[in-house]
Amino acid sequence: MLFILLGGALVTKTDSGMGCGRHWPGCNGQLIPDVITAEVLIEFSHRIVTGVVGILIVILAVWSWRALGHVRETKFLSFMAIFFLVLQALIGAAQVLWGQGDFILALHFGISLISFASVLLLTLLVFEVDKKYDTQNIQVGKPLKWHTIGVTIYSYIVVYTGALVRHTNSELVCLDWPFCDNSAIGLPTRFNEWVQMGHRFAAALIFIWILYIMVHVIRHYKSQPVFYWGWIISFILVLAQVTTGAIAIFTHLNLYIALLHSLFISLLFGLLTYMILLVFRSNRSS
Repeated sequence: MLFILLGGALVTKTDSGMGCGRHWPGCNGQLIPDVITAEVLIEFSHRIVTGVVGILIVILAVWSWRALGHVRETKFLSFMAIFFLVLQALIGAAQVLWGQGDFILALHFGISLISFASVLLLTLLVFEVDKKYDTQNIQVGKPLKWHTIGVTIYSYIVVYTGALVRHTNSELVCLDWPFCDNSAIGLPTRFNEWVQMGHRFAAALIFIWILYIMVHVIRHYKSQPVFYWGWIISFILVLAQVTTGAIAIFTHLNLYIALLHSLFISLLFGLLTYMILLVFRSNRSS
């Protein structure tokens, strides 16, 4: 699933989405293209990886359903993994065949992210990570419960605004950081600047929010390692996310930095969804 997420990001960041022309599932009118360019290689490889991983996810989902059906989250996660993987593939195909608006295309990465998170949580169930951390006996107070739910939902908004930056070609409209123009701080004046600065504001807010949650957990949940270390790691990931976002501006969208930016938000979202799972398993609501 990480290969699918990073492969999709690579397609977008290298403008390889039309590497196979208006053809799907074939490429440039052929089942296997005989003329290989960088764009064709990136786009066609992403399609192959998505297809192969899709088959593996179906196998995992069915197998988990049968072997771990007694674990209440298994069936829901199995369905989510398959449904959202198929949905992101259909949106990708629709873009190739007919084209989509920027606001629709920005959903593509986020939809893949839900499938990734579902597979991640299934993996944790398979390897019985919950038993290692004794999560059946965890206790979560209302403040942490609502902060966890809120920041996870909000993280999806951050992901969407980041995807919108790329699909509206707004990445380098602001060459300074943290403001669009550090020498003349003010409100954005153009649509692309609003998109770019809107994403930066959203990223700053989630950074502050997760920092607050981490401090709260360090003070009140030292006896529960899964929360204690989970939120520390979450803060490290959001810090890495913000840092790579800034470096991407300074390096004029270095491809490796941009892919790391996508990787860190994927890992963060996966970890936050695990925190959600733990919250709903909590045996205390106050």
